[in-house]
Formats: sequence, C-alpha cells, structure tokens
Amino acid sequence: MIHGYPANASLAPGERLVLHVSTDAPRFRVVVYRWGEALLPVHRTAWLAGRHAAPRGADDDWDWPPYAIPLPPELPSAVYIAHLEEPDAAPPSLAMDSAAALFVVHGKGRSKLLYKLPIATYQAYNHSGGGCYYNNPPRSLSPPGAKVSLRRPGGGIGGQTWGAADYYDASSPRQTFAHWDAPFIRWLLQAGYRPEFCTDLDIHRDPSLCGRYRLLVSAGHDEYWSETTRNRVEGFVSGGGNVAFFAGNLCWWRVHYADDGAAMVCHQGGPDGALDHWWPASGAHRPEDGLAGVSYRHGGGWWDGPRDPGGFIVQQPAHWAFAGTGLRRGAVFGADTSPPLVGYECDGAPLAAFNPESGLAALSPLAARCGTPPSFLMLAACPLDERWQERPPREGCDAGAGIHAAVMGVFSRSGTVFTAGTTDWPQVVAGGDARVGRITRNVLDRLLEH
Repeated sequence: MIHGYPANASLAPGERLVLHVSTDAPRFRVVVYRWGEALLPVHRTAWLAGRHAAPRGADDDWDWPPYAIPLPPELPSAVYIAHLEEPDAAPPSLAMDSAAALFVVHGKGRSKLLYKLPIATYQAYNHSGGGCYYNNPPRSLSPPGAKVSLRRPGGGIGGQTWGAADYYDASSPRQTFAHWDAPFIRWLLQAGYRPEFCTDLDIHRDPSLCGRYRLLVSAGHDEYWSETTRNRVEGFVSGGGNVAFFAGNLCWWRVHYADDGAAMVCHQGGPDGALDHWWPASGAHRPEDGLAGVSYRHGGGWWDGPRDPGGFIVQQPAHWAFAGTGLRRGAVFGADTSPPLVGYECDGAPLAAFNPESGLAALSPLAARCGTPPSFLMLAACPLDERWQERPPREGCDAGAGIHAAVMGVFSRSGTVFTAGTTDWPQVVAGGDARVGRITRNVLDRLLEH
C-alpha cells in the first residue's frame, strides 16, 4: 500500500514538486496527470526507492520521506494528480483513496478567469490519521478549536474522507476534487473557457493574486475560509473585480492557519458557542451574506437519500442571467435534473414572504441586518419545506423556523458577485442541462467582459 501528500499543494510554473511518500513496496514511480476533459499524462519519473513510514495523528505533520520531482517548465496552469505507481498498479482514477496526491500549478494572469480550489474544505473532511472536524476532532488550545494537518494524505484525493455517500453519485465522496470541481472544470474547458487555477491558501498568502484577473470562480462546496482569504476576495470586488459562486454552504466556517501554514484550526462549538461561525455575535460577528449575498442559515441541507425535486422559481426573467433561456416569471428550472439542482446544501437570503400560488418571493425588510448587501437582487428561489433534513437556526428564529429557501442572486459593490445558492450546480451543468448551461455561460461571459 502506498500513500503520499504534497509539501505544498500549489506550485509556481517550473517549481519542483515535493511529495512525501510511504510505501511497503521496494520501488515506485510518480506519473503526473493534468485534469481537463480526462486525466492526461504529462510527466513520469524513473523508478524510485520505496521507504515505509508510519501514519500519525490527524493534527500532525506526518513528516514522511520527501521526494523532489522536477516538473516540465512548460506545464500550464491546471489541476494535477500525482499517481504514486507501484509495480503492477491499476490505472489512476479521481476517486482514489490512496496512491495519489493533488496539486495546482498556478498561472501568471494570462487568462481573465481564475478558478479557486477549496483545499481548506477538502482538509476539513479529510479523515486520514483517524480524525477530522466532524469525527474525533483533535483539539487545539491556541488558537482554540479543532486542528487538522495539511501535511497528511488526502485533501482532495488519496486519503480517507468523512461523510455519507451522495445518493445521486456514490462514485466519489462529496468533499473531494472528483465530486464537483472536476466535472465543472471539464465543462469549462469543453465550453471553450481557459481558466488559470489557484487554491484558497494562495489567496490567503498573496494579496495581489485576485487583482491579476477579471473573474474569480468557485464551485461546489466551499465551506471553510480564513479571514484573510475573505478580506482579499471582498477587497477584489470592492476594487471592481467580479466573482461567481456556483456553490453552496459558502463561507460557513472561519479557519485559522497554524504551524506556518501546515495546519488549520476551527472552533465549532463549546460553552460560549462556536467562535468561528461567521454570522453570530458569539462568533466572528461578520455575516457571510456580505461575501455572497446569501447564507446557509437561510437555506438548508438534505444529506441522505433522494430529495424533493423542487426547482428554482424565476423571479427576474428580464435579467441578463436568463438571456436565451426562454424562462418567464414563475417558471421552474432544475426540478427534473439528476441530481436535483437544489441541494444537497443550499444558501438563501432572508425572506418576508413566498407566495405558493405565484412562486414569487420577497426579501425581508430586515435583510440588511443579516448582512444582505443593499444592491442584492434575487433572481430565482426555491422554498425548503419541513422535509429538509436541516433548516438551521438564525437571527431571531429557532431551527426550522421562518422561511428557508435556496436563493440564486446577484449584487454589485463596484464589482459584481453572482451566487447560485446550491452545491450541486456543477454536476447539473456538467450533466448537460441546457438551461443551467445557458445561465452559467451568461454569468461567465458577462462577468469576464464587464
């Protein structure tokens, strides 16, 4: 059995890849694949002497034997998979829970489009070492919370991942690269877009990164954000940059990088509340609505089994996001897709009313108190009834109380922010739904050019 992890999940063009590897085989080699429309091999090492090292705890730097791998200097910005290939190994797949490591080669700003991988979220659910934020979390005293290492197998591929299987796609865990990011990136490339790539830790480290692009894109499940990453993305928008979130459960938890960026900490509960919840006064007291216009606390989750195939109800059909779709006010889209477009986790805005006959919704007059930007425009919405497995508590409400809905919307703050309000948007657009595909193109094309 062979496992490994990168010393750094993001590299500059021409920079050496350093992998930390443990194997009980006498030799192995590294085959590097670029992800696009499929796994494309781009580099292969000679056979390397294998060495075995013991696993450690989920909060430890595993400090396994390092192998420096020179990469071709001409590799383009992309997501890469390093397959740790033992003799007679099977071909690689994106769903591997061993023998693989993920890394990004970032770009030089030659594209207008920057795609961000949610490495922090991958690591929050990475169960290598016997723990993660959701099961047997290792404790940290300073800063307080649960601590997980970024230097262990997993983090997108190649490790154990916590969480229930997706009823609609059990081929890969939800909190991995294979589940949402890979299909969306493949769709982007097939549609003719040429993004460059980064990780959330890159934005945390580099204050000028976003400014080299016109549009930042995040897709799927982008739950864990450092305050610095959030500051820089919001500053990018305030400076005229655009962001498109084809995602849900966005920026639900704040993380703190520790050990010189080798680990991260999140405080998710205790006698004084969850100190790293973004929205409440007992936490960061900075509602995530200010980043994307929506929050999971106004939406909800349906994690297990088949879910209600309710779709988005159009609220603003004349908006440019709906150009060419033929959708009218009150029309529904995404109800008959597989998976259903709304879910498995979705974000909403605070609503005052949702008319069941017309399907039309109204923002609450108290929305600004929840952090909703004044210019927020609700484009489509889907009410979440009592069958949803979680409708979280929020300001002035117990769990399940008040109107919960998935909300797709847009707002401007010098730059423009679009939010899809649902995690499963990437799978639906990759599955070929014409209306969701057209909306996605409309958003990308508009925000790349304006």
